[in-house]
Amino acid sequence: MKSQDIVILLKLASLELGEPERGVHSGLDAHHDDPFSARGLGASLGISKTEVNASINRSVSSGLAIKDRNSGRPKPNRRNLYNFIVHGLKFVFPAMPGAMTRGVPTAFAAAPLKGLLVSAGEYIYVWPFANGKVKGQSLDPLFKSVPEATQKDARLYEYLALVDAIRIGNQREAGLAVERMSERLLKK
Repeated sequence: MKSQDIVILLKLASLELGEPERGVHSGLDAHHDDPFSARGLGASLGISKTEVNASINRSVSSGLAIKDRNSGRPKPNRRNLYNFIVHGLKFVFPAMPGAMTRGVPTAFAAAPLKGLLVSAGEYIYVWPFANGKVKGQSLDPLFKSVPEATQKDARLYEYLALVDAIRIGNQREAGLAVERMSERLLKK
């Protein structure tokens, strides 16, 4: 399992719920590819289609994804993915805060949790991003292209911010993030 596997699975979960919520540009070229294809996923996430294929194969083998019988499209096994994110992700891909930088707000500073928790510190967590407008303590995303990919898909941004809150939060903070993740990921 690689960290980008989670990013790809969450993108698939976002696609299942419809078009990206923010903007109409999905990262695909003018001759729209199927957004569920390796090429479509790769274009929207900034991951090579070879790595997308390998990731989907790993996810199917581990039970975190399944292939749809009718269309052959990969889709996340939402229950298994949720359980892995809640119970295992922070141990497999721990979050390590870094230096102060500009970037995209994540964890408790992002939309799903912003304003719900009173922070003990004055700094927020951000994914380092050259075009970021917010200064905070850096937190490496699950994959290097996450800050850019989330600019195109608000739902994916929420999922990944909640994942970071689960990875870095204490029991109370992570518990709130788990509730929000359940509402979003298991509602289908």
